[in-house]
Amino acid sequence: MTGSGDRQEAVAGALDSLGTGAYLTDEQGSIIAVNTRGQQLLARTATHLVGRDAHDTLHRNRCGEAVPRAQCRIRESILGGRTEQGGDEWFERGDGTLLPVAWLATPCDIGLPPSATLVLFHSAGRSARPAQRPPASGRLSELERLTLLAETTTLLTSTLDIHEALRRLIHLVVPRLADWAVIDLISECNEVWRFAVAHAEGGTVVFREDLQGPMPPVPQESTMPLSRALRGVASSMAGPETYQGPPDSGIAVEQRRLFEATRMHSAILVPLRSLHDVLGALTLGRADQLERFTATDTALLEDIARRASFALENARLYQRQRKVAETMQRHLLPKLPRTPGRSMTARYLPAPDASQVGGDWYDAFTLADGATALAIGDVVGHDLDAAAGMAQLRNMLRAYALSQQEPPSKIVEWLDRATLSITEVSMATLVFGRLTQNDAGQCEWSWTNAGHPPPLLVTHEGVARYLTGGHGVLLGAAPDQTRPDATVELPPWATLLLYTDGLIESPRHTLEEGLNRLRRHAACLAQRPLESFTDQLLTRARPPDNDDDVALLAVRHVPG
Repeated sequence: MTGSGDRQEAVAGALDSLGTGAYLTDEQGSIIAVNTRGQQLLARTATHLVGRDAHDTLHRNRCGEAVPRAQCRIRESILGGRTEQGGDEWFERGDGTLLPVAWLATPCDIGLPPSATLVLFHSAGRSARPAQRPPASGRLSELERLTLLAETTTLLTSTLDIHEALRRLIHLVVPRLADWAVIDLISECNEVWRFAVAHAEGGTVVFREDLQGPMPPVPQESTMPLSRALRGVASSMAGPETYQGPPDSGIAVEQRRLFEATRMHSAILVPLRSLHDVLGALTLGRADQLERFTATDTALLEDIARRASFALENARLYQRQRKVAETMQRHLLPKLPRTPGRSMTARYLPAPDASQVGGDWYDAFTLADGATALAIGDVVGHDLDAAAGMAQLRNMLRAYALSQQEPPSKIVEWLDRATLSITEVSMATLVFGRLTQNDAGQCEWSWTNAGHPPPLLVTHEGVARYLTGGHGVLLGAAPDQTRPDATVELPPWATLLLYTDGLIESPRHTLEEGLNRLRRHAACLAQRPLESFTDQLLTRARPPDNDDDVALLAVRHVPG
């Protein structure tokens, strides 16, 4: 404790010795220290800053709006562990004014957290000024219109999250073009959902949840504006008078309720259309702004809607592809056997990128002599070929193990020689072994390792160690090489953990650091029930910047 306090004081002293504003962040981007000059420039105390996310707390554009995370160079530098510098950035001070800054961010080792980034900044020479939101008047110059269209393209195409894209769309047009924005979406089952009803209030955007939610079906014959937009027919202008007559559908009833609740006096409704489908409709309305919409506004909104539709279609295709990939992966993974004296569970976490269909896999099955076979592996590659290769490899391993009562090393030797000629797998890693009961009635694990991260054995008392025996080269590297076996006894209530490299690898840390992180968390969780042990270990040990899939197989020896 004294050493840690001394280091913290040394860090604080070092920061104060700098002649400019400075703060330190951890690997997640949270502020862990700030110097006196930085507090003065930001008009914020250290108590207000430390522990907060630097991006969310400070980073703004020239209008005082939060900078999208994907577009923040400072945040990218922190998460990527790179040295970068820049200017024309803005920090929000404690009094609400904006401070233009020039900055430099660089990784540094201060001996406290696993890693840290030092951010140096100073005023860029212009005085701080109040945050100015985009004009609330709908009258935009031609340059402002072109800027808005460029922002729409940039912001919406930089995310593949549909909800995030729609929220960005709302903040682009409210209050710049209108007081109100309404987004109705059509699901793949042709159901209409009012995704958002948003209103500009006091410089912020407020969502009216009471007006959001499921909507009646789209009437095919209706000539009312929203019905036409949801069929992709045309854009329309509308006002409260539009829906005052007898309603021709349930949607018309909801529209009358919307106009009464929002007091919009003028609205434009435009379709959100992709090349093949109608995705929904975008409505902009004015209540506080006195100007009524014009044909020029309609043309601008249609252009915005086209760009938004392109981004939404990309996001939908991404999510559809991800769903297919996850479904395929789950169907390829097996059900676990129920074995007396052993509790068993497994997890699979797909890669964040839908295109990265993983080759990670696990298997567990009962052999003819009553032993339990356990396997985990990783096929080189991140595509559908890797997933197909994984299925071939698993099936071949099962066939050899079930038909031949041989040590794990012999099974893997046969598999290695057959892989190149029978499957399309070029290289793969694998741990394969047998859980048996020896003559003394003790549980034994015998295994061989083909270039895979070592299994982890955790006792009930929290002693965790890697099983480094039985290690050989990966599959496909030397098919004729003899492979070793290793054997270890599992104490009562001990947990055997097999995992893939997505649980330990990180672009910012060494493999040794990842292994140590996993071992320490596993030891901490040793006495948790197996399901909780596995879930918590996956949450705690997986590096936050890992973009690979993860497979996990855990077995606990439960004495009778």
